[in-house]
Amino acid sequence: MLSPQWLDELRSRVTLSSVVMRTTKLQKAGREWKACCPFHEEKTPSFYVNDEKGFYHCFGCQAHGDVIRWMTDQRGLAFIDAVKELASEAGMEVPAPDPRAAERAEQQAELHDVMAAAQAFFRESLEAPEAARARSYLNSRGFDAHTCERFGFGYAPNTRNAIKKALQQFPEPMLIEAGLLIPAEERDPYDRFRDRLTMPIHDARGRVIAFAARILDAHKKDAPKYINSPDTPLFDKGRTLFNLHRAGPASRKSGRVVVVEGQMDAIALASAGIEEAVAPMGTALTERQIELLWRLSDKPILCFDGDTAGQRAAMRAVQRALPLLVPGRSLQFVTLPAGMDPDDVVKRHGAAYFDSLLEKAFSLAEKIWLSERNATTLTSPDEKALLRARLIEHAFQIKDRELQGLYRRHLLNYYYDEIAPKFPKFSREKTSHGYISKESLSKLSYFVEHGSREILIRAVLAALARRPNLIPQYWERLHEYHPRDAEVQYALDVFFDVAESRLDGVADPAPALLKIAEQTVPFHFPFLQAAASDESVCEYIDQALAILVERPEIEKQLELATKRLDETGSSEAVESQAYWRKRKEDLDRKTREVRYGHIGNAS
Repeated sequence: MLSPQWLDELRSRVTLSSVVMRTTKLQKAGREWKACCPFHEEKTPSFYVNDEKGFYHCFGCQAHGDVIRWMTDQRGLAFIDAVKELASEAGMEVPAPDPRAAERAEQQAELHDVMAAAQAFFRESLEAPEAARARSYLNSRGFDAHTCERFGFGYAPNTRNAIKKALQQFPEPMLIEAGLLIPAEERDPYDRFRDRLTMPIHDARGRVIAFAARILDAHKKDAPKYINSPDTPLFDKGRTLFNLHRAGPASRKSGRVVVVEGQMDAIALASAGIEEAVAPMGTALTERQIELLWRLSDKPILCFDGDTAGQRAAMRAVQRALPLLVPGRSLQFVTLPAGMDPDDVVKRHGAAYFDSLLEKAFSLAEKIWLSERNATTLTSPDEKALLRARLIEHAFQIKDRELQGLYRRHLLNYYYDEIAPKFPKFSREKTSHGYISKESLSKLSYFVEHGSREILIRAVLAALARRPNLIPQYWERLHEYHPRDAEVQYALDVFFDVAESRLDGVADPAPALLKIAEQTVPFHFPFLQAAASDESVCEYIDQALAILVERPEIEKQLELATKRLDETGSSEAVESQAYWRKRKEDLDRKTREVRYGHIGNAS
């Protein structure tokens, strides 16, 4: 068996477009290539090849895959033959068969036989008299015979050894390894699933690899409502999505994939005609499951319940997705009416209404904003500052630098629109450096030249605008500064936007930076002098940023100490106020040193 690492290396060594253009005529389209799709008839190109991302995609028929998939789907080669041909081109040797891997493959093949036999037994048991409650439950959900047959519902009898007796042709250790029996000390292994409705879980090839089972006795309050098979050589719950083998083909037709919380939700949607629904295994979405979803759609739609638990699950998915984001890949969200799950919505309002909700899915950035905005009352400046900091913190989880900056700006747009409406929102007016309003740029320039109190940050921004080559090394440290003044916060945000071109490798300073650099600061700062070396400028900026980051906390603590002194008059309060007053005096002294050039030798 070939390891995922080896296959990734093979994909990285082969240029996808060079392989595709052997049989399909490609035209250059920016960073991509385009063509009329080879998988279906069309007159205008909707088939694109992206070498950077390593995949092809057709917006017409939704055909999608990497270079290996191209060889198997378009060329008709077997997987191993495709790998061998590509490896020969890439100068790689296909690893010799690993005896241990062959042994594992043989073991898995035997376990597939076990699971197939177990599924047949559960299906047969559903027709037995003792399965009446299971059949009644399926009827209450409105599942017809076709749905029950298609999704393979079954019944696990209410005994400790039913599956063991039914599958006597397999050795007991194999039944334990398949997750069907639970081993016990000093007694015989016993059935994992008892008196439960069963649902098979399949792999991407449609083979049964595990089971989910629902309780039927509502009076068993201590028992979990649903249980799944444990992780086995066949089943890894963090790498499996329920109904993926059916949703994959359906998503190519619809152009979307819908993620719901539970297996029953996915089945309910499929029975209503929404076939492209999948569900995790009773846990929050994992990074691997998100990657699986992106193979089907660039923007999967997460449709979780509107209750607190559902929204927590959605935000956990957000946290796991943020570091994985790249241009063109994201998540979308639909929040269902309070107290309703997908099955409720479909039954009450119909599939067309549910479709309309999916069409109105909102973005990942909006999901972050709504979740954080609704998590606090925003009745104090501290709460507002915390909200802003949390929005920035979410953006910084994104590893892609360009996306990180765009998300930060987008999230802060929401913030300034609601929390600080007196400052202009970022507009979609194009300038040489990107998207930012002329009003915002003018306000920043005015702030640098004429701002009253915040002389130190004004000088730092002016210095960095004049020496944009220094911006990347101070990028993260500037984000550590959270001023208490909303106008300074706004000025910083605008500066980040106009400076982003430097982080993208642009050789010359953007005109917007030059506009800021031309502003004068009405005090003497040695590091603003043209003759100062980069080294001396950095020395002053380091000191200035240390002061700026430290000052808000010192001022806050001094205020609190003074308040405690007024309230208690205790000796401890006197000492605390004296301590923080001394810290502020030291900070003011350092500020004067930076302003008038008493540190280092910068002139």
